[in-house]
Amino acid sequence: MTRTAVIVDAVRSPMAKGKAPKDGKPGGALSAVHPVELLGQVLGTLFERNDVDPGEVEDVIAGCVSQVGEQSGPVGRWAWLGAGLPEHVPSVAVHRACGSSQQSADFAAQGVIAGVYDVVVACGVESMSRIPMFTSRIGQDPFGPSVTTRYEPGLVPQGISAELIAARWKLGRETLDEFASASHTRATATDFSREIVPVRLPDGTVVDADETIRPGTTVEGLGNLKPSFRTEEMSRRFPEINWHITAGNSSQLTDGASAALIMSEERANQLGLRPRARFRSFAVAADDPITMLTGPLPATEKVLARSGLSIADIDHYEVNEAFASVPLAWRAHFDADPAKLNPRGGAIALGHPLGASGTRLLTTMLAGLEATGGRYGLQTMCEAGGMANATLIERL
Repeated sequence: MTRTAVIVDAVRSPMAKGKAPKDGKPGGALSAVHPVELLGQVLGTLFERNDVDPGEVEDVIAGCVSQVGEQSGPVGRWAWLGAGLPEHVPSVAVHRACGSSQQSADFAAQGVIAGVYDVVVACGVESMSRIPMFTSRIGQDPFGPSVTTRYEPGLVPQGISAELIAARWKLGRETLDEFASASHTRATATDFSREIVPVRLPDGTVVDADETIRPGTTVEGLGNLKPSFRTEEMSRRFPEINWHITAGNSSQLTDGASAALIMSEERANQLGLRPRARFRSFAVAADDPITMLTGPLPATEKVLARSGLSIADIDHYEVNEAFASVPLAWRAHFDADPAKLNPRGGAIALGHPLGASGTRLLTTMLAGLEATGGRYGLQTMCEAGGMANATLIERL
């Protein structure tokens, strides 16, 4: 008998600015929350919302990128225990860069299909206030001499890759800023109440809404921002770059957590649950690590080929807005419908809490399909080193 993996529920915390308190200035809304507590509260609410014994869960697969400091070790295990959930349930931490919790969801679903699990949780967390990006790299070389030699004169920051994509696809500054402004406009117009679960701060304050969305964002306002990645060295190395990538058309550094309850369709039926979606297909791919952020193109091609569907069959696309040039290049490559691309806003408006973004996108896509009555959703995420995940779900 062919086994099917389904999503029973998917939730996320509010998205908060990844900013630590400094010089007497307040941090982001969630900056006071330990990442274990942040994920733990999301996991606890996931089971409060669903009539499922958490003791039936066979694994907790947790995405996290900066696995250091307060996020070191099996962060999912500590979050699960911190939520007061059963001690016998194990956990594992996954790192596939920005796609870490998308990979967690894929591993969870694949485990169900393979018969390894009947009930499993996929989740992710990142507190970019408390564990800033690249904390684990400080004073270290993550590449080694062979990689450095192979890609001499050296690999580049993702912002340079985003500039190279903008140059290759001839995406001008106004086009990028228009997309960024639309991200905020779409997020402002969206009711996220079904996907957001509240988070309680140490002082008892409850945060239940996204902090990152800026309703008044305009193309004119974004046009006043300076390029973020221009240096003399990179200008000499890449004369084709026109320097259009700014803080305004890039994803926001964010604190957040997200989680999905995944199980076999048979077990869901036995428990009297009504699954919200089923997994249809998965793919991982990699591309040039200099251009880096083009991985979603081959990943999408693979997942469509495996599913037998075309881009026109898909009702909702979630392409992570690491930088505006990434989804715009993806849209051009596939001649995809602009109205279906991140219709509820993306990481430019909602932020990109690295390890949590995969299941955050999944949560948002699922809610979007339900709101519109769409059938198929396709999610893809660019990742460090030129990698990418693609996941295709079908709403039930």
